[in-house]
Amino acid sequence: MKSLLKISAALFLATAGTSVALPNKAPTVVLTTQGKQLEEKYTETLESLRASLTKRIPEVSTPKRTAFTAALKAEDEAVIALENAKKGMAEYNTANALVGHAKGKWIGGANKGIAEASAKLKKAKTAAEKEAAQKEMAHWQQNLKDGEDALAERQARFEKAEKDLPRVKKEIEAAENALAQAKENTLAAVAALGLGSALDSDRLDAALAKFVVLLEATPRGLATFAQQSKDHEDLIAKMLSADDLLIDMVRADGASDGKYGEAMKIYRDIWQASDKSSQAPFRRLALAIALEHAVPVKQRNAVAKTDAPEFVDPVKRYLHYEKALIDGELDPAFPKLSTWDYRMVVNGEEPDEILAWGREMLRNYRPDHVTTDDYRWRYVALVRSDVPYGSQDNKYDKPELQFFQNILMNGGICGRRAFIGRFILRAFGIPTTARPQRGHAALAHWTPDGWVICLGAGWGSGWTKTRYKDDMDFLATTQAREAGDAYLRIKRAQWIGDVLGEKRVFGLNDKTTPDFWYGVSLYLQKEVIKNAKTLAAVGTDIGEANVTKEKVEIAKVKMTERDREISVDDKGVITIPAAATTKPTKSTGKILFLDSVLGGKQLHYSRIGGPQTFEYTFDAPATGKYELTARVVTPSWRQTVFLTVNDSKAPVEIPLPFTVGMWDTTEPVTVELEKGPNHFVFKRDGDVKGITLKDFSLTPVR
Repeated sequence: MKSLLKISAALFLATAGTSVALPNKAPTVVLTTQGKQLEEKYTETLESLRASLTKRIPEVSTPKRTAFTAALKAEDEAVIALENAKKGMAEYNTANALVGHAKGKWIGGANKGIAEASAKLKKAKTAAEKEAAQKEMAHWQQNLKDGEDALAERQARFEKAEKDLPRVKKEIEAAENALAQAKENTLAAVAALGLGSALDSDRLDAALAKFVVLLEATPRGLATFAQQSKDHEDLIAKMLSADDLLIDMVRADGASDGKYGEAMKIYRDIWQASDKSSQAPFRRLALAIALEHAVPVKQRNAVAKTDAPEFVDPVKRYLHYEKALIDGELDPAFPKLSTWDYRMVVNGEEPDEILAWGREMLRNYRPDHVTTDDYRWRYVALVRSDVPYGSQDNKYDKPELQFFQNILMNGGICGRRAFIGRFILRAFGIPTTARPQRGHAALAHWTPDGWVICLGAGWGSGWTKTRYKDDMDFLATTQAREAGDAYLRIKRAQWIGDVLGEKRVFGLNDKTTPDFWYGVSLYLQKEVIKNAKTLAAVGTDIGEANVTKEKVEIAKVKMTERDREISVDDKGVITIPAAATTKPTKSTGKILFLDSVLGGKQLHYSRIGGPQTFEYTFDAPATGKYELTARVVTPSWRQTVFLTVNDSKAPVEIPLPFTVGMWDTTEPVTVELEKGPNHFVFKRDGDVKGITLKDFSLTPVR
């Protein structure tokens, strides 16, 4: 098998050309005489491969196929039978809950209302008060009657369900046993197919991969690309001769919309632009970008940037991530990801400079989100902590800011929150995809323990915009891809199905019944992932809310005396670290002490929770006026802090600059200090948003 690494870089560089064209919409192309000849050539190659592979594909006898199909059908029927059996248990649970509701909330609530109305009636001093109490009493008495009537009806339903419970339990047990037996029968039917050696072998991989590329690209599609220039024609020839490259392409689900020529050109252009692209993991990264950007990705620019590029430049996107990885800015897991994983990192609509902004912003503002050991919330915790639910402030979006900067500034409902969640994950190199569900937008993302849904209901409640569609089918392929060589058995069965003209079915939840080989692939996948761990969704309670009920871990930091050391220089300038508080001295949840990217510690004041003051006591070298400034990070606008100096009755208002997540310094405000001990109390009022403080400077006014 010919390895891409054995093909010299000169193979790509010798046919250097201009950057990939990025049209708004590809026009219908008429093939030239040369194009028709190329189409005929690629068609002959495709059909020759089909004929050759068909002869080499292991034959499975009709009885064995029939037995396998019957076993699959029987297993499906057993699953349905178990679901039906469980309906009786669901009826029992529902009836029991309805009785509890009638007794507790309905009748109990009515009795409570009657007692309160009775008390009001006794206290009534005017005719109006008496009439109001009587109306209230009548309302609750009617409510009591309705509750008692409902209880009688619900009690009868519960008693029937309770009477049926022994039978229901037996039916469930029988259905579970039948399903277990059906699964064993399917395993036996799969084993009887005798496909183990064929699917374990890589002897057909190169030919199968080449066939799949030709099939997906179509001879006409390749000819349309190749007829444009000798350079393009040579690229197609080189691609079709690079066995390992072809295998890697189809294993990663191929070029977007079958645009393999365009993908190959991007790949070559990346090789020209970087001397690292032939090395792991950069080779996988380059291929992921080539495949994903074969269809140009529309770039979402700031509204005011009318001269910005219309599409993401794939070569610059590669160079951006290459540099970020070398500079240590990406997640530590990034170098270990597969080409398929990388595709869901590099496909973002954001400009490269906004990716860089996202990383710097989060490290400045909430470094604990970057370093948390909880990969379910790493980076994406920004949504939970700092993107309020609601669209009332979206009208204040600034045209000079990019979309994701505006979301951080003004919040949003589920769609905007899922958008920025996926953005910040991509910025740090974590694969993520949209995972919408009925009436709601959520996201799914990679973790070392498997993919997890964030800000929405758990697996089985939605879909993806990938070829796997149903979210359970997407989850299944993520789990199967972790199985190494076992996953290739699944792909080989699918590729053989392609050779034999089967309809593609990529999941057991697809409404289309798979043909033989795709059926084999899905059952093999089912077996591969049967012991896979499935992570529960996180953030389900804040999909459409502001405050989570989940326990939020507070970052543990080791505070040293140096972190809290207040200093005075030879000019009398006092520097107070934000972490040098006298109250509180430990993180509270509202106020957090965090390791700072600038060194030392910083103080974060969260938007979540009620108001809380933070205080400092320090010595001033001389009585007099001082100009106070603070180093601060603010991700949103209209932020202020109020300072009370030495128990003064008139607090000083300190407006905070809108720093868009970068470090900046406040405009100076004048305060009066006394020689010796002084006391500062900072507070914030109203509907505040988060801020981060590094330190305060007090400069004597001369």
